[in-house]
Amino acid sequence: MVRNISLSKLCLFSTTLVTIGTGVASAQVVPQVAEKEGDRAHHVAGRTAAHATTPAAGKEAVYVSSTSETFNVKSKHVSHGALVTVGQKLLSQAPAGTNPLKTLGQLPGVMFQSADAQGVDIWSEQIFMHGFQQQEIGFTLDGMPLGEQSLRNYNGFNALLAISSENVGRIDVSQSAGAEDIAATNNLGGSMAYVSRDPSHKMGGMVSQGFGSFANYHTFVRLESGDLNRTGTRFYTSYSRQDGQIWKGTGEQFVQQVNAKLVQPIGEESSLSAYFDWADMHQFSTPDASPEVIRKAGYNVTNYYNGQQSGLQAAINAANGIFPSSFSGLADPQDSAYYDAVLNSEDYFGGVKAHIKLSRDVTWDTTAYGHGETTQSTWTTPYYPSPNGSPLSELRKSPGIRRFGVISQVHYDTSKNQLAGGVWYENNSYQSPQYDFQMPNIVNGQLTQALPNPLNYWKNPFAQIYNQDYNTNTFTAFVQDTYRPIQHLALHFGFKSVLSTTRVGNGYANQDYYGAGTQLASGVGLTTAKPFLPHISADWHFMKHHELYFDISENVHTYAQCGYKLCASPFAVTQTAFNAERNSIHPETDWTYALGYRYSSQYAGLSLYGYRTNFNNRLQQITSGGGINPISTVANVGGVTMDGVDAALTLMPVHGLAFTNSFSYNHATYDSNLLDGGINYHTKGVQVINYPRFMYKTRLSYDYKGLTAYVDATFTSHRNYSYTGDVKVPSYWLANLGVQYNLSKIGSVHRKLAPAKDLILSFSVTNLSNSHYISTMGENGNPMSLSQGADAYQSFLVGAPRMFFGSLSASF
Repeated sequence: MVRNISLSKLCLFSTTLVTIGTGVASAQVVPQVAEKEGDRAHHVAGRTAAHATTPAAGKEAVYVSSTSETFNVKSKHVSHGALVTVGQKLLSQAPAGTNPLKTLGQLPGVMFQSADAQGVDIWSEQIFMHGFQQQEIGFTLDGMPLGEQSLRNYNGFNALLAISSENVGRIDVSQSAGAEDIAATNNLGGSMAYVSRDPSHKMGGMVSQGFGSFANYHTFVRLESGDLNRTGTRFYTSYSRQDGQIWKGTGEQFVQQVNAKLVQPIGEESSLSAYFDWADMHQFSTPDASPEVIRKAGYNVTNYYNGQQSGLQAAINAANGIFPSSFSGLADPQDSAYYDAVLNSEDYFGGVKAHIKLSRDVTWDTTAYGHGETTQSTWTTPYYPSPNGSPLSELRKSPGIRRFGVISQVHYDTSKNQLAGGVWYENNSYQSPQYDFQMPNIVNGQLTQALPNPLNYWKNPFAQIYNQDYNTNTFTAFVQDTYRPIQHLALHFGFKSVLSTTRVGNGYANQDYYGAGTQLASGVGLTTAKPFLPHISADWHFMKHHELYFDISENVHTYAQCGYKLCASPFAVTQTAFNAERNSIHPETDWTYALGYRYSSQYAGLSLYGYRTNFNNRLQQITSGGGINPISTVANVGGVTMDGVDAALTLMPVHGLAFTNSFSYNHATYDSNLLDGGINYHTKGVQVINYPRFMYKTRLSYDYKGLTAYVDATFTSHRNYSYTGDVKVPSYWLANLGVQYNLSKIGSVHRKLAPAKDLILSFSVTNLSNSHYISTMGENGNPMSLSQGADAYQSFLVGAPRMFFGSLSASF
């Protein structure tokens, strides 16, 4: 699984939600979600997670959602491109414990992939939005940065581990590269701002128990203090536990979390709040596959681990060239399965925010936050033996993060203008070592030592393989103004400045493992300095149901840091390669131009969104040689031009019934050919890897009294697996079904269970037709072409089969 090859983790919603454009909020073709009065978040819809806005002349717009909810909007808001807001109501319709990003995958232009049905397998998680992968999308929680959503996130951590899905109040999705106030330096392709729910004013809580196929269990408990005094001091704390078996082979996928949030009002409109998260993750992963493996060995190839000696014996046999009969004829049977592949991590994350109303028109928001992470990602290599004679050893990458930061913003509202400015500073210390641990041997049928538990943290390595220490200081500043010359027209201008410096030290490479003379980049640094990144937009609501908007923005991606050979980072190479390429390396930038139209009424919604993106200075990891220990460099390989359109239509003929259809087209092609190892690969005009050119999504939902039911389906067209496009992954359909019923709507049940309320029974089926399909692609990088071994290159994952889920939850 986690081999020393180019790692390219990638990553993104289309039914039932509310879209917010660059001016006044409006119902999108897939409308969604209401907050309960008294439990609503500090920031109403129309704001990003980072700031707030003021009421719009007493106007209140009410839109009916496809689930018969209402979404009350009592604000105007700053222009931030096309914003889509997804609330807890829609998130809760997925099987208990599902990654919220999987729900976002219903959006037009957004694609979410995972090898498991709930999207909780961190190794396989991918989200794309309009051709951009997750490393190029900004993620925040309550304004605090979550960094790049890659497997080994060097400046944050996975959003799944930052907050339990039940505590997500809403997610604000910006589909353009704007949002100059977001605390991110990688949002070339937009941003996803998570907003945690606020504590309730009433004492109570929630208990939920989910269950499903492959021994899947999800437990969630939240306790609410209610108002503790006259000032309204209140808090909640929650515990969640996700536990299940991988769907093929042997191995557990386990995540537990503790969340807590405290709110202390100050006067009428100011407050202090604090958020805390602890997450503990231990997961096995399913093996990577190749086109050849699927064709010759099928979809159900597993790793050798089974918790018993026989599994270790099979792995030792494979290391000695004795493979399962199903591997006969494979070009690379050695890498078609390993003994094990696991992830372990522990995160502590939290922040304190002050929201101060300085005067009638001026507010000041300041957040201080910190984050610490310990991680181990493992695979059992047959290429480096243990000192005890075993042909296997356990390679463990053990990155660690220690970061802290401050975000401060001021907002000044007048009758026609909304002005804002702010700064963000973060210091991030990231260590990226890799160690090797001894595996047991089997001699005369006897184990030389007890079988280790791969999900435990390992100690006492027999060798260090490599190391690099990174230290990054990031500073951004922004100013913006939204001007409303007339009612229903908003003109926005703002810009962002970025200054980020990374220095790398303590470089070490094991000469025995990598070869004599190998020296990693060390004692070096690079700076990203972009003083002016503009964002211009306008939003016009004309007549009663129509909206027209445009959005133009420039953004930058600061240099990545990940560890030797693990991503397209100019630091993740040897000292020689760094010296050779440093003068040709520049930060990735892009310009995005978007134009949108919406029509929304009680019975129908129509949305059109067209965009063009010019992606420049694209950094690409170039590898040559063997797949296990390749020669790796990072080069500026030119640009990508993206032209695309999303179209969606929702019909709501009767109360509670909604039928949504959306279509996405993305023509994203490389601007030039790629020269690698003296070979000129014809990539110019070829669709980008891993992202489809066409997607079609449909959803039928019905809500009647206590009943909610839906069926949805998605068509994903073929995706390029190789850069030249001569190896593709086939298109596929995927359908899901869900039913919920609130038993408390039955009078006799409600009376007997009081004081419990909202007793909800849920049942779901994922992959309804039990389709065979490829989900994640490029987790180990992508091959160049068929002639360069793309058919046998293991870098995609098989999607989960049909699975069944149920849950019972109660609020009190």
